[in-house]
Amino acid sequence: MDLYKPLVALLAIVNPIGVVPFFIHFTQNFTRQQRQQTIRVSAFTAFCVIGLSALMGLKIIEFFGISLASFQVGGGTLLLISSLQMLNAQPAEGRKEDVSEGAHKVDAGASIAVVPLTIPLLTGPATISTMVIYAEKTRHWWELAVLVGYGVVVALVTYLVFTASGRIAKVLGQTGINIMTRLMGLILAALAVELLADGLIKLFPVLASHLNN
Repeated sequence: MDLYKPLVALLAIVNPIGVVPFFIHFTQNFTRQQRQQTIRVSAFTAFCVIGLSALMGLKIIEFFGISLASFQVGGGTLLLISSLQMLNAQPAEGRKEDVSEGAHKVDAGASIAVVPLTIPLLTGPATISTMVIYAEKTRHWWELAVLVGYGVVVALVTYLVFTASGRIAKVLGQTGINIMTRLMGLILAALAVELLADGLIKLFPVLASHLNN
């Protein structure tokens, strides 16, 4: 397993900088304590999604009798769709309905740290698919531990970005954030095509012989 690729993919999908405008919008009327609590819960939830996906994802798809090759093709397609959203300067896994839901929850005084801020704006099906696909590529326990450790890295990055969200918004502005999101989308698209091609070759080995020729 290429150890750096899962981390690159995760940072591109989660892309906390791209979620900064939504975080600021949702928490603009929060007290400092409420904002810090939201940041902590959001970062911890992101770690839980990534860690559990790496540890349990394979067992779940095996339970349903889904082949790894089929899952890889489906996951690669999902990543490609997410990258197209990012190329349009949208969160990889978010929808307009999720933002509206978050606004309603804020108005009602409910927590937005888990839904929709972490799920699906930060993590969601594409993140889970990525972790399952790379977990299948591990051959040693320490490689799986590294994947779980990447969840800690993503949680820490999310915590730091949200904590500095005001300064990031001032420095980058909406244009800068959009550029960063599109750049992450381009990187994610390349990784998605690689995963999709690998899955297709596993499903249809004849493709490999044509490529070799």
